[in-house]
Amino acid sequence: MKRLLLAPLLAIAAAAALAQGAWPTKPVTLVVPFPPGGGTDTGARIIAEQLSRKWGQSVLVDNKGGAAGQIGADIVAKARPDGYTILMGNIGTQAINPALYGKMPYDPDKAFTPITLVAELPLAMMVHPDVPAKTVKEFIALAKSQPGKMSYSSSGAGGGPHLAAEMFKDATGSFILHVPYRGGGPAIADLLAGHVQLSFMTVLEASGHIKAGKLRALAVTSDKRVTALPDVPTLAEGALPGFNSISWIGLLAPAGTPREIVDKIAADVREAVTRDEVKDKLVGLGAVPAGTSPAQFTTLIANDRKRYTQIIRDRKITVN
Repeated sequence: MKRLLLAPLLAIAAAAALAQGAWPTKPVTLVVPFPPGGGTDTGARIIAEQLSRKWGQSVLVDNKGGAAGQIGADIVAKARPDGYTILMGNIGTQAINPALYGKMPYDPDKAFTPITLVAELPLAMMVHPDVPAKTVKEFIALAKSQPGKMSYSSSGAGGGPHLAAEMFKDATGSFILHVPYRGGGPAIADLLAGHVQLSFMTVLEASGHIKAGKLRALAVTSDKRVTALPDVPTLAEGALPGFNSISWIGLLAPAGTPREIVDKIAADVREAVTRDEVKDKLVGLGAVPAGTSPAQFTTLIANDRKRYTQIIRDRKITVN
């Protein structure tokens, strides 16, 4: 009850500060609901640096991983709605989790105000160099020849990479064991170490390892090839016509955050991702810069939730 009474007063105070041209007057915390090293974290740090310059205030990245992103998201859901605590969510936290988890610590329909889509993140299908398959078709044949003997890592049960891998298994009739982690960084670390053979991860977090020869990319999951990995075919080209499964990252604020602040953050992010240095950095790492209005981002989340709800239901995907 106390928070309900305070929220309108805080929103009015924040809006008044913005009207006077004073927002932000202190550091802003950008919560990343995953450990360091993943695609959501990488994108958040790029945007945080740009917003810090723009606002003349520090934008502090705070990694709060766990529960497929729900722990960090819950922190933001319960934060003061004044723009000083915001979330770098992704397709997993905003579109997949609500379809996958029957009970969450917050109401996903009411807890957040979408701000802007930051970037789309195609996924890379990667194998450890010791895996003999050099193409998707070779990998499918290898996996089907030894069902249950190969495993893949993911950034967490129910995340975009997990669902992409399950869609791949469903489309190919292969049986590959799932090993979930608490974020993309740890999942890639075990692929690099050879503890698992396969991962579907964002190109943003994986391109450096691929270019260094530490991992082999067999395909990307988008409908078009990715600029950062021009020689890597799409899964649709390689073996599975029509396959398309990408992730994305975007900013959200606690519900009740003043519209003026939401619009300001959205506009400043749009300006940042169109700047050549930022756009080139994101594209070079395998992301597709976006920058949308709050309304456009809200529509994207709703459409993707419908899509993944159907996928989860059709493939009977569950979490432990």
